[in-house]
Amino acid sequence: MDEEQYPLVSIVTINYNHSEVTAECLESLKKITYPHIEIILVDNASPNEDASWLKEKYPYLHFIQSNKNLGFAGGNNLGIRKTIGEYILLLNNDTVVEPDFLEPLVDKCRQNPDAGAVSPKVRYHHTPEMLQYAGYTHIDKFTVRNKAVGFNQIDNGQYDKDRMTYYPIGAAMLLPRKVIEDVGLMSDIFFLYYEEMDWGYRIRKTGRKIFYVHNSLVWHKESIATGFDSPMQVYYLNRSRILYMRRNNKGLSYLAAFFYLLFISIPKNYLYYLIRRKPELLEAYHKAIFWHIKNIFNKKVHANPEL
Repeated sequence: MDEEQYPLVSIVTINYNHSEVTAECLESLKKITYPHIEIILVDNASPNEDASWLKEKYPYLHFIQSNKNLGFAGGNNLGIRKTIGEYILLLNNDTVVEPDFLEPLVDKCRQNPDAGAVSPKVRYHHTPEMLQYAGYTHIDKFTVRNKAVGFNQIDNGQYDKDRMTYYPIGAAMLLPRKVIEDVGLMSDIFFLYYEEMDWGYRIRKTGRKIFYVHNSLVWHKESIATGFDSPMQVYYLNRSRILYMRRNNKGLSYLAAFFYLLFISIPKNYLYYLIRRKPELLEAYHKAIFWHIKNIFNKKVHANPEL
């Protein structure tokens, strides 16, 4: 094997209560054509199962058992610290990959020395012709929202061209190790959601670029760990959205976003959950807002862990 042609890629994935789903991801990785990888599997303190059977079935894994749930960012950071590859791929356990998905990602980085992160085309596993991700638009500094390019569109080849984008997708993103050494790891205070957006923004601030790679394909089952429209999802999604604003908006853009959240977004969301008669979601949203009140002076909000 030509190690110069195929530099080592360290693949990091996290398991939380769904080891059978993780096994499906690992089975797809067994079929990939890229010849030089290591796989680091972090079990994020799964409370309802013993995932150690994965280590027995896949003895080549570097299996890490966390003693507590560190969330998406913290769990990946734990795995990244154990990697030795020139490139690091973060891959959700609820994905299935195409056999040739990895070569285009590595090639994109090697052909573009200023690449900070690259992500593949992502389609939904349950509706395989439908796109989830072909890049991201910029997060609006006023509303703190953005959109996934191609989201819920049928893939008719309209995004079959590589392009620069604003953020990688957390479900599948490849980064050169030297970028992480420079920028630092994901901010683990996010726990869930917006952490890859924050990471992407920090990467772009160094002058590096983020690319969507059209001829790399991953299938995503999505929301298996958190559940769709669950209290857990509502809590972390809204908590992390405000965290992103606090970390990355400055000056007038911070004030504009703050007043938008205070007088438009927050009242609208309270009313939305009241009208829907979803007290559990209302409570989760309320906790997300009050987390920021309790942590208004918490210095960890702006911290970035190092590799």
